[in-house]
Amino acid sequence: MAQQRIRSMTEGSPVKLLISFALPLMVGNVFQQLYTVVDTAVVGQMVGVGALASLGAADWLNWMTLGIIQGFTQGFAILMAQYFGAKDYRQLSRSVGASVTLSAIAALLLLAVSQLAILPVLGLLNTPADILGGSVLYLRIMFGGIPIVAAYNLLASILRALGDSKTPLYAVVLATFVNIALDLLFVMGFHWGIGGAAGATVFAQAVSTLYCYGNVRKITIIRLEKTDFKLQRDMVAALLRLGSPVALQNAIISVGGMVVQSVVNRFGMLFIAGFTATNKLYGILEIAATSYGYAVTSYVGQNLGAKLLGRIRQGMRAAALVALITSMVIAAAMLLFGKSILGLFISGTPEEIEASMAIAYHYLALMSLGLPILYMLHIYRSALMGLGDTVIPMSSGFVEMAVRIGIALFLPLAIGQEGIYYAEVGAWTGAALLLVAGYYVRMHGLSRNLPAR
Repeated sequence: MAQQRIRSMTEGSPVKLLISFALPLMVGNVFQQLYTVVDTAVVGQMVGVGALASLGAADWLNWMTLGIIQGFTQGFAILMAQYFGAKDYRQLSRSVGASVTLSAIAALLLLAVSQLAILPVLGLLNTPADILGGSVLYLRIMFGGIPIVAAYNLLASILRALGDSKTPLYAVVLATFVNIALDLLFVMGFHWGIGGAAGATVFAQAVSTLYCYGNVRKITIIRLEKTDFKLQRDMVAALLRLGSPVALQNAIISVGGMVVQSVVNRFGMLFIAGFTATNKLYGILEIAATSYGYAVTSYVGQNLGAKLLGRIRQGMRAAALVALITSMVIAAAMLLFGKSILGLFISGTPEEIEASMAIAYHYLALMSLGLPILYMLHIYRSALMGLGDTVIPMSSGFVEMAVRIGIALFLPLAIGQEGIYYAEVGAWTGAALLLVAGYYVRMHGLSRNLPAR
């Protein structure tokens, strides 16, 4: 029962709470990445290296729409976590109702804008003509599922805000099996190619949405009234103050990524395919980081609602240490086994495979070495969001964009295509420095206004 899974994080060992909250999310992310990997592997092996490059050319534009949706819903969940920590269930219900209405409006607007933007944006990104058709088809289908994605992310955010990380796990596991089965049917069975892979993903997301919806309805402390769905000024202002900067932050980061993609596209199909193969592993590299991040946001938000600054500091020390150790373990695994995993995505002639693999593994090795920086970025960004500060995380998005674009545009001029590999780690570093400093400044300010507990 979902009601039994909601959990207060204002009592008990911070380490145990954070890890027990994050573990189901990690497992869920493993499954989510599994169907991303299967999508890519099936397309790369069954359709070919050109189709793999088409996926890569579409990646950042697709990520931008997803990031905007996740930004709004993640921001909305901060307010929910704070009301839950304060045990103000009427305000919690109001925040849920208003979030539903705002998410629906955002999803419909994004659906219309994204469909209109596909061709112009792919043109600006210097997408090669031989892969343009596949990229357009993939994005048409994926963007058609934006309302479904928005519904899932809002429902999962509500559950996580209330300390339930298991229901989103079960939803993702279910969706993974559906997606893999449909990938095999649509791509390998019906030979629908890249469109079949996109259709399988959208259908699987619908399944996970329905599962989360059924569980949210069982939470008895959320008692929605008709007036909760109306856009009342005070609640809308509070939600948008938290959600808009996070959505903008993700959009800004995506712009930087698209500039990098436009540079990558100049180096031809094989370079795009190798770069794409590694980018499809990015989610695996980041699995634990995003999971710890969600745990930290809920933990900090609930404890701020309960005015327990001492517990926040204690939890942050634990989260940073656990995240650092985890990042080093994942980096070692990628350095040891990365080539074997990348081989799942790359097909073609022996020469094509060799060229793409060399590009992919070199990029993977550099990103793996920079993983501890990425993990600290997630921990401190999530902590600031839990504290109700989404402006500094948004500013970190500007830093990421500026560094990523600067490296991508200028370093290749000095050292050739080798320079493009450093854009990602450089962007992480710039953002992480701002976020760590911002967290300590914010905590110092709060400590002057709240009693030490």
